[in-house]
Amino acid sequence: MRPIDMHCDTVLRLMEDKENIGLYKNDLSVDIEKLKRANSLAQFFAIWVDIKSERDPMEICLEMIDKFYVEMDKNSQEIAIATNYEDIIRNDREGKISAVLATEEGAAIKGELYNLRNFYRLGVRAITLTWNEVNEIGYSNFYEEYRDRGLTDFGREVVYEMNRLGMLIDVSHLSDQGFYDVSKESTKPFIASHSNSRTIKEHSRNLTDDMIKILSNSGGVMGICFERDFLGDTENARVEDMVKHIKHIKKIGGIDVIALGSDFDGSHPNCEINNIGEIEKLAYALKDNGFSDDEIDKIFFKNALRVIKDVL
Repeated sequence: MRPIDMHCDTVLRLMEDKENIGLYKNDLSVDIEKLKRANSLAQFFAIWVDIKSERDPMEICLEMIDKFYVEMDKNSQEIAIATNYEDIIRNDREGKISAVLATEEGAAIKGELYNLRNFYRLGVRAITLTWNEVNEIGYSNFYEEYRDRGLTDFGREVVYEMNRLGMLIDVSHLSDQGFYDVSKESTKPFIASHSNSRTIKEHSRNLTDDMIKILSNSGGVMGICFERDFLGDTENARVEDMVKHIKHIKKIGGIDVIALGSDFDGSHPNCEINNIGEIEKLAYALKDNGFSDDEIDKIFFKNALRVIKDVL
């Protein structure tokens, strides 16, 4: 069991940290010590940008990317950036955890493909096309009135260019029509980095059964999210609810579409899995619910690794 978690917001929390504790050891849900405890193969680090901020979204993104690289340099014996499948394999061989850099909010490229290419050159390998607001790429699923509005013409250009470069297109947060537009326009597998099943929990951030089938048929994956609001109706994010979602997604889209996307350090607290170092709780629960070792390995890392190899 070598987990690949496809979404955390830890870099944002490190930016907010006034005591400069850093990535190696902190009181957050993700740090290097916890990743080692989990025997993690790779962790995706999202660079989240709030376009409601008065600051330039690209400036915020670049500042956070710099923080990411500062932490990579400080901890270079333990963790290293990975921009493709081969990097992950090499890092693992050298005893290092892989860090995959992602951007959560396509507005960071400010409506220009050259900015997209420059983010690629900086090591960004996944982009969540929208967060909760409308941007130059498309519409979010946050507002009901936007759910039937999809990609803009520029958004389609972004999809083509991300396909060409070899970047993961992330549809978590994207409007329903945006999802369908990506599924038609993308020639490569795409991902929903941190989304669950809408049938199990009615929430716009989750995928419908039809979406799950389309995502599966594309060869993509969806990362099971530990945010309580996307799991169930309790104050805690319960492992049993995670298993409910996984069972349903397996029934609809097959085992190969399921991955992990915790949303650690960006979701509500009170999760039964407090941090990445406790991820084995989910593995044990899946085992107790009849999942085989191979199925658990697919959920924990094999499916994500396959998509990384196919796209990056």
